Amino acid sequence: MTTMAKVKKITTSALESKFGKLTVFHTTMTVQDVLAISYVAVRGQDEEEGAVQRLLNKRRVQSIKDFVLAGNTFFNTFIINWTNSDIKPNYSNGKMTLPIVQDSAQIIDGQHRLAGLQESIKENKAIGKQKILISICDELSTKDAARIFVNINSEQRPVPKSLIYDLFGEIEDDQNHAINRANDIATELNENNDSPYYGLIKFPGKLKGLAGIDLSAVVSALKRHLQPAGTFASHNLTNLQNQKSVVINYFTAIKSFYDKEGLWDDKARDPFLTNAGFIGATDYLTTKLLTKCAEKKTFTVEIFKNLLDLPKSHLLEKKDLKNLEGKSQRKRVVEFLEANLLNSLPEQDEYKF
Repeated sequence: MTTMAKVKKITTSALESKFGKLTVFHTTMTVQDVLAISYVAVRGQDEEEGAVQRLLNKRRVQSIKDFVLAGNTFFNTFIINWTNSDIKPNYSNGKMTLPIVQDSAQIIDGQHRLAGLQESIKENKAIGKQKILISICDELSTKDAARIFVNINSEQRPVPKSLIYDLFGEIEDDQNHAINRANDIATELNENNDSPYYGLIKFPGKLKGLAGIDLSAVVSALKRHLQPAGTFASHNLTNLQNQKSVVINYFTAIKSFYDKEGLWDDKARDPFLTNAGFIGATDYLTTKLLTKCAEKKTFTVEIFKNLLDLPKSHLLEKKDLKNLEGKSQRKRVVEFLEANLLNSLPEQDEYKF
């Protein structure tokens, strides 16, 4: 049992609030004090109430460490669950007195951020004295802790990084913006149920060997066109929502032709489920179709279908790309998509001069 005379205590301004039936106290604490009182209870490993955390991802911790050492901080709160029944925080008249006793509070949300902060302190001790926002619950049941954890990690989605450009018109670097924007579009392609590439973009951590498009291929295909002076911007397509819609509508149109022949989900035959197919199709979109659609002032699935009008029973297949190197595969995809546009041009004697 902790001896009261030896316990370090801090007093800080605090706000009491209610979330459903739960009482929560919001305050600020130094990073070193939070690290001193907190611990992780891992679900499936620790039997105590409130054990909802996952095992740490070392790569993510390293990324957070680099983020903090670069001079960044966190504006979102860290959520802890006080479990030490021997000594409790005391709240009165807008003030909270907190005992700094080891292993007194479970981390409900923020374990990777705290681990990253802990690693960064090893290189810059001043980070330990920085203050962070803390939300404190008291002796949560596992059910209540899980409800909070699920709410944060499934119901709330992070804002796309590149959206800051749409909101404030400010970016640190054109190249970084383009990469972030391409990554945001790749995420939409992978996570939107209506996307033709739903679940088919291979993000880091996805099992190798699964069919689909590499994230690097999506970023490589799109990034130069997404710069503030790139192809999309030159057609007045500058915000994330419009850019996502164009890409999804375009590939949805391609998918519709392959669906009619039962080929889109045939991973052995569909060339657009390969990196070369995606990159080639994106090249055609950005060099030809964006201008055509802009002239018609519409980027709907229907207009893309009308412009493409891919030949029934003569669709490009994976076998048509066999024995070609990467650049030639992409060129073959462009030629296939371009064939109908060329066929739809008027005959020479139809032109007026």
